[in-house]
Amino acid sequence: MTLAFILYKYFPFGGLQRDFLRIALECQRRGHAIRVYTMSWEGEVPEGFEVLVAPVRALFNHRRNEKFTAWVGADLARRPVDRVIGFNKMPGLDVYYAADPCFEDKAQTLRGGLYRCWGRYRHFAEYERAVFAPEARTRILMISEVQQPLFVKHYGTPAARFHLLPPGIAADRRAPANAAEIRAEFRREFGLQDDDLLLVQIGSGFKTKGLDRSLKALAALPRALKKRTRLIAIGQDDPKPFLLQIKALGLSDQVRILKGRSDIPRFLLGADLLIHPAYNENTGTVLLEALVAGLPVLVTDVCGYAHYIADADAGRVVPSPFEQERLNRMLAEMLADDAARAAWARNGLTYADSADLYSMPQRAADVILAEPA
Repeated sequence: MTLAFILYKYFPFGGLQRDFLRIALECQRRGHAIRVYTMSWEGEVPEGFEVLVAPVRALFNHRRNEKFTAWVGADLARRPVDRVIGFNKMPGLDVYYAADPCFEDKAQTLRGGLYRCWGRYRHFAEYERAVFAPEARTRILMISEVQQPLFVKHYGTPAARFHLLPPGIAADRRAPANAAEIRAEFRREFGLQDDDLLLVQIGSGFKTKGLDRSLKALAALPRALKKRTRLIAIGQDDPKPFLLQIKALGLSDQVRILKGRSDIPRFLLGADLLIHPAYNENTGTVLLEALVAGLPVLVTDVCGYAHYIADADAGRVVPSPFEQERLNRMLAEMLADDAARAAWARNGLTYADSADLYSMPQRAADVILAEPA
């Protein structure tokens, strides 16, 4: 078959983008041709992929999306395919990979009534309804159990159209046999002494991921603990607001912000704790990447994958409603307790050996390639 994959933007370090690539490669491995429609592509194009970058421009994102949808529809009319798989909500999909939370629920619970009068709201509501309406035929690949009831609540989507996937952690995120050697070399490279503590926060979208909360928690550590603690944040985002916060908190010598990069496993092995106090997060793949690397995690409970940290006893989960003081206290307790961090690391590695945290691309390909009911 020829399969068309559609996503608004591709860059190598986004969670959605990495999921798309592994699913598409799995379909290609099974003998199918891959065509990709996007508005932006950064990085290498896999061998055998046909990547089409749509030449669309608009002042507002929703108008650009509409132009993109029309452009893709016109090309598909000229050159039909067997399946259309979308990684953003839009009309005309055979399969949708649900990386984003329910837009309508957020619009009703987090926004005022005036917001729903705007063109932006109408666009995103219409595109979400095109996927989830009862009369639609789109099969839905769910990666977060907590979101399915929200879509059903707002759209009445039939249960048979949902397909819950296991996580899909890449094999290179697991701690290798020479993990201790990699850790030692990493810490030498970054000038970390044996008693220094390194926090890492990994993920594009620093605001949503709660980097401001992490910086406040670091600044609030007891003096002796704070003195030997550093934080490295990694992701594709504008660092300027956070650099100002770092300066205001007096943390300029202790915090580094790096762009997205391909050697994340080294950071997971070299750090002492992953902090992820997100405001909202459909899943949070990096939580499981830390778990399988043996890195303890401190995470807010709003993240879809936070329950894995609790199930594995591989760190601590900050309950809702969020309180900064509670995060501050939990971070200080975790950093001060070497024995507990060692136990959380062992628990994570044990859990990684028994739980299915890896088969998402295979299961997604099964649904994509199956004949529609």
